[in-house]
Amino acid sequence: MSIRLRLTAWYSGILAVMLLALSAAIYGFVYFNTYGDIKDRLKAQSNQLQLKPTWNIDGTRKLTLVGFEGQNLYAQMYVYDVGKMIPSTNMEDLGFSFEIPKQDSLKNEQGFIRTSYEGNPFLMYQMAVNVSDDLATHPGVLQVAAYVGEQDRMMLNLKNILTVGSFATLIAAFTFGLFLARKAMSPIGKVIEAANGIQTGTDLSSRIVYDGPQDEIGRLIQTVNSMLGRMEGFYTELEDSYATQRRFVSDASHELRTPLTTIRGNIDLLQKIWEMNPAESRMTEAEIRQLSIESVKDIADESKRMSRLVSDMLSLARADTGRTFDIEPVALEPMMTEVARRASFLPRQAEWSVGSLGHLNGKYIVGNKDYLQQMLFIFIDNAFKYTPSGEVAMDAVFYQNQVGIRISDTGIGMDKDEVPHIFDRFYRADESRGITEGIGLGLSIAKWIIDEHGGSVEVVTRQGEGTTFVIWLPLLFAPPLE
Repeated sequence: MSIRLRLTAWYSGILAVMLLALSAAIYGFVYFNTYGDIKDRLKAQSNQLQLKPTWNIDGTRKLTLVGFEGQNLYAQMYVYDVGKMIPSTNMEDLGFSFEIPKQDSLKNEQGFIRTSYEGNPFLMYQMAVNVSDDLATHPGVLQVAAYVGEQDRMMLNLKNILTVGSFATLIAAFTFGLFLARKAMSPIGKVIEAANGIQTGTDLSSRIVYDGPQDEIGRLIQTVNSMLGRMEGFYTELEDSYATQRRFVSDASHELRTPLTTIRGNIDLLQKIWEMNPAESRMTEAEIRQLSIESVKDIADESKRMSRLVSDMLSLARADTGRTFDIEPVALEPMMTEVARRASFLPRQAEWSVGSLGHLNGKYIVGNKDYLQQMLFIFIDNAFKYTPSGEVAMDAVFYQNQVGIRISDTGIGMDKDEVPHIFDRFYRADESRGITEGIGLGLSIAKWIIDEHGGSVEVVTRQGEGTTFVIWLPLLFAPPLE
């Protein structure tokens, strides 16, 4: 059974119970008011009736009940031991009488009862009475009745009206309720269609169009649309992640293939030289020794390059897993001084210039000293690689609550189209690939370290005029407690 049919059934069932209760209340109210008035009249008339002697035409004496008020009331009295019937005047004129109960059962049949005469309904009040004459007191029964045909017909019509009206209302309510439930639940069908479309396809951009009120269904559709948006975002991020992973694997394979090829080639060369018969060799022993040294040096260089590549890949893998590092307040001046000193020993052709670092005294940042130094060495080493001549400089500036570590060079620079990609993994400018040493992972690692420290990086560059990186990090104003 569908939800709309269940809702309609519940609504119709509750309405049926309410209609039944209302109809019973209306019928009972009219019934008790209608017949209650008649009962009150009958009881009052039974107390007002009197026996009055009258004379027949033949001169004989007879008793008659008098004292009536109102119409459609009839009364008779029956004396048991003498078997005498004393009717009211109107009953005597009409010539009919009611059935007399047996004397021994009269005690249990007193009060209001229903009776009829020739199919005409009457409501009767009967009670035991004692009839006194000049000689003795005789037991009898008094019966006062009222014709209730009109009241019975009215109550029957009322019952029919309530019954038919209740059934008609119930059928109409069920029909319109089913229509309204179908209309109200129609957006749920759109949700089901959208879910089926997502299940059978890959289009997560579809949304459920709804222009109704923001009721429960409206909020449900809004929630489903929000969920679809998040799913689309997750799916897009997943696809981007897969694409990045495939590109990462492809670039890593490309970067690893070159050193492995060089190592294998040199090993094959050494193997041929060492297995060669000296008598058949055209090279002198000194030439063979020199060639072996060069091959071993090439193997060592490529091994170091592979070690750096594996180390960088491990750092990026750690970043991808969301792992963080321990942080603590780091004094800027000692750290920058140490970086400046160690950077002077890096392989370079450009001049190394360090600005004044005295204004960093007493300034702290929250971070990891080792990772911060690694990040700075990446930028400095990168500047040395792409500055064949000229100068590489480092200094620091302050802006609001941030410190900016500025590393600038006068090297080859970059085109503005390359700037958005320089922090991508394995990205290197095409003109420098194969010329400048490196594997294109350093800036990616540096960007991860900056992000973990809540900082940002600013790049200013121009082709042929050099590049300036400004690493902005938030300052810790309160120095650590000793």
